[in-house]
Amino acid sequence: MAGSSFFALLDDIAALLDDISLMSKVAAKKSASVLSDDLAVNAEQVTGMKADRELPVVWAVFKGSLKNKAILVPCALILSAVLPAAVKWLLMAGGIYLCYEGYEAIKDKFSREGHGAEEHGKKVIPKSTEELAEYERRKIKGAIKTDFILSAEIIVITLNVVAEAPLYQQILTLIVIALAMTVGVYGLVAGIVRLDDAGFALVKSKAEGMWGRAVRKFGQVLVSAAPVLMKALSWIGTIAMFLVGGTFVAEGIVPLEHAVETVVAESGNWGAVVKVGLFGVVGALAGFVTAVAISGFSWIRRLAAS
Repeated sequence: MAGSSFFALLDDIAALLDDISLMSKVAAKKSASVLSDDLAVNAEQVTGMKADRELPVVWAVFKGSLKNKAILVPCALILSAVLPAAVKWLLMAGGIYLCYEGYEAIKDKFSREGHGAEEHGKKVIPKSTEELAEYERRKIKGAIKTDFILSAEIIVITLNVVAEAPLYQQILTLIVIALAMTVGVYGLVAGIVRLDDAGFALVKSKAEGMWGRAVRKFGQVLVSAAPVLMKALSWIGTIAMFLVGGTFVAEGIVPLEHAVETVVAESGNWGAVVKVGLFGVVGALAGFVTAVAISGFSWIRRLAAS
């Protein structure tokens, strides 16, 4: 009797693990687009750091991301049960913030190019130890803020997948997704930012013959590709802010969402591309309007203070 009870318990545990695995796979698939944006945005955040500080910065943001998810998972469960409508408004607010950050990043990029590389170097690169430490703190703080918003979207997508499941399965699936996404994203970010080091190591290989030449050549390719990849990720991460933020904003405003779906439905085979483009336009407009509103508010406040 005890033996049969034990095997029945094992069957229940196996069934539970299967359910969690299945729901986690579905949630991961639905979160794939946000995950790719999360990767690009976070890789962009560590661009410009000194080589010996890249991994410590990634580690600091990784720990911040874990804290974000430790806050988001219980909050998402509580909000979903008590006030589900609040989730949509919080995502919209986060989307607007992402759009604003994207607009400021674009403006900063063009401002740097307009002032020239030499002036940009004098203006942007911190020189003293204190300036470097403060620059690093700002980078980490900004990356953790951005991660919070993108993590919220991943958690909400997962919550929608497991909405009909028992509470304990919801909790376990959310924990699995939160940990897997965090380790996956920041593991890849760490690999990307150290790509040039891997290249230098291969270039110094002592292997002989055709294999040695191939290894050193591949190392040279990695060294050459690393700065190009980081610059590309910088732009991809900025554009991703508009796309993700624009999606949050558009899906939070019912008439706007219907208008987008109507245009997409009439676009035939290009529907998916058109949808992404429209979300990007919404994000760019939201970022511009938010920046103008903030500038106007700051001007009024200065005027009132004078």
